[in-house]
This record gives sequence, structure tokens and C-alpha cells, in this order.
Amino acid sequence: MKREGQKVKALYFLLRDTAPVSPAKLSTSPLESNKGSAWHKMDSLSRANVEFCLDMFKELNSNNAGDNIFFSPLSLLYALSMILLGARGNSAEQMEKVLHFNHIAGSLKPRFTGSSKCSQTGNIHSEFGVLFSQINQPDSNYTLSIANRLYGTKAMAFHQQYLSCSEKLYQATPQTVDFERSTEETRKTINAWVESKTNGKITNLFGKGTIDPSCVMVLVNAIYFKGQWQNKFQERETVKTPFRLSEGKSVIVEMMYQTGTFKLAFIKEPQIQVLELPYVNNKLSMIILLPVGTANLEQIEKQLNVKTFYEWTSSSNMMEREVEVHIPRFKLEIKYELNSLLKSLGMTDIFNQIKADLSGISPAKGLYLSKVIHKSYVDVNEEGTEAAAATGDSFIVKRLPIRAKFVANHPFLFFIRHIQTNTILFCGKLASP
Repeated sequence: MKREGQKVKALYFLLRDTAPVSPAKLSTSPLESNKGSAWHKMDSLSRANVEFCLDMFKELNSNNAGDNIFFSPLSLLYALSMILLGARGNSAEQMEKVLHFNHIAGSLKPRFTGSSKCSQTGNIHSEFGVLFSQINQPDSNYTLSIANRLYGTKAMAFHQQYLSCSEKLYQATPQTVDFERSTEETRKTINAWVESKTNGKITNLFGKGTIDPSCVMVLVNAIYFKGQWQNKFQERETVKTPFRLSEGKSVIVEMMYQTGTFKLAFIKEPQIQVLELPYVNNKLSMIILLPVGTANLEQIEKQLNVKTFYEWTSSSNMMEREVEVHIPRFKLEIKYELNSLLKSLGMTDIFNQIKADLSGISPAKGLYLSKVIHKSYVDVNEEGTEAAAATGDSFIVKRLPIRAKFVANHPFLFFIRHIQTNTILFCGKLASP
């Protein structure tokens, strides 16, 4: 028996710099509120992740209305935090605001001192380590690998403390390259590394000409995910079905089907069904926001914010019940250049050669962020691993007279999240499979 498999990868690159973070205090998420004060900062970090995710989504959506969207807020947050580690002054403050770190314990801002210590207790950078150890547990039944690497020009001296701290806190191994003399060779080297870290799914991240001889620093961050559904879809149940596009046209898709017990919410205003499909072991899940009745996706997008997201997906709304699930098989591969988007969110100085303050990275003048490229890939299909198919396949569907129907035959939003920490790994909109 096959398990529904899902592969997701997202990749993110920064050219030319890195900056510091200021922690802040946020209310704990009402979603899965964690126990005790030890979890409090992680709640704050996961809330920053949700806020940043929704900001990014809204910007991408306003620039790509009617298009599919897919990105990894966690991957972007991780890579931008490495830049923040070495940013100072206004550059740092703007980044903290855009990343929503400015609400997290302001007194804990990391500032490198002469000591070799990289993190004070509780600062954002060390909290990331704690968060990742929660999400990326080696014994989990899903594959999630996050890889970071910093490429710096031979002509520039990096602060040793920045190099050692980025390695310790972000597992980012700095590499010296010759952008000026071996531009094309360097581009190919970086692309090959990215491809190897994403199981061959993300290729040619930097196209010809995207890295030029004047580059000073490139930060590469890759994330790869592959998971199997807790309750598999059977290939024999998949049928060709029309999927309505927003302009009144439709396309034929491979619609997967199963009946099972899932958490489902009905939101009255706007009219939405919220379905949670767990992956094996219930560590991760996919949440789908589907407009129903007279509602359309634009109404959901307009009302979507941190408050409504937590509300719509709260345990008080999400009730377990028998559901007929119809979702399309789909595959998305999308690349974004994010400079203008991040600038419009308020992160402007970091891209300006005159104003950028990355003095925590290097004593060199004129260090700035030249390019942010993010490429991501998701594949939702009936492939699964045979090892997983051997367990937990004996549940019988009770044919109850009242059964909810969840038919995703028109555009919807989806999120892949880590349940315990309520961290969004991936966010997407399927407008056209």
C-alpha cells in the first residue's frame, strides 16, 4: 500500500551580507499554547514566523494576483536572521521590524563583545537553534533538512567572531570564493551545492548572469521536506475532475480522494472550510483554507491576518469528524527575486551601498545585500515510501449517514506547519494546478 507522499523544498539565497537580531515579547499563540515559561520565547518566535509569513504572502499576492504562490517563511526567516546577526544601527532595526523580532524581549539584543561567546541566554539567534531542534528531530518520520552556507569574496575580511557565530548558531559554514575572477565557476559551485542539499529538486538557483564579479557575499539557505500522510490516499481512487479557475475557466486535474476522520472547521464569515491533514506521527500537518458557498478566495485573503489565522485554525473551531476529502494532485516550482518585496515591507537600508550597516560582519566599507532569491518546490502526489506503508493501515471507515464533504476543486490556500511549535514551514496558494 502506498502512502500519499509529499515533497517540498524551498531555497533561499542572499547575496552580499548579514545582520543582527533583537528579541521581543509577544503574546503566546492561542493555537497550541505551550507549557511553561521555557516555551514562551519559542511561542514568540513562532508568532513572528506566522506574522512574517502572512506579510510575505500579502506582498507576493498583490504582485502576482491570480498566480500560484509557494514559499518557505521559515527558510527566509532563518537566512535573513543570519544577516541580522551582523547588522547594526538602522539596518538592524528595519530588519527586526520586518521579521517581527522587535516585539521579542528588547533587552536581549545580541551585540558581539570581545568574548568568543555567541549568544546570551534567550537571544533570538539561540532561540532559533532550540526551535529547529524541535522541528528537525532525527527520529521523525519525515525528512526535513535545512542547510546554510555563506560565500564571501577573497578580497574582504570577515570578522572571525561573525564567522564562528554564524557557524555555531546557524550551522553555516563560511566559504571563500573568487567572485571577481571565477564568477561563472562560483555560480555553478553554489548551484551544485544547492541541488545536492535539496535531493536534486532545486536546480540552477542562480541563472546565468545573476552572480556578477562585483559580488561581495552570498548567503545560501536551502530547505528540503518530504513527508507522508498519516492517512494515505489510494491511487485507484484518483480521478480526472475539473478544477475551477478564478476567471470562470476550468482545467482538468487528477483529484485524489479518501474518507476518514480529520479535523475540520466551518467558518461563517467569510465562508471557509479549514481542513487539517496530518503527516505520519502527527508532528507536521497541512492546513487548507477553502472558500465555500458564496465566498471566494479574495475575501479570505483580504481578512487573513495573524488574529484570524489563529482563530480559524484554533482547537475550538477544528473538530474531528468524518470527512470526504477531495484534493488535487499538484506540483509547484516557483522562484522569486525578493529585493523589492522586502524593501516595500520596510527593509530598505540593507540593500543600499551607502546606508547599509553590516559592520558586525566585516570592517570593510560598502558591504550591502545585493540580491535575495528564493526558489521553492512542492509536490503533492500519491507516491509514498514502502516502509511507511507497513504500519497503521488497518482503520475501517464507518459509513455514517452524516458526513462532511471537503471538495478542493477551486483555488485554495495551504500551509505546512509543525504542530507542537505552531511554526509555518511552507505557505502557498493553488490558483491553477
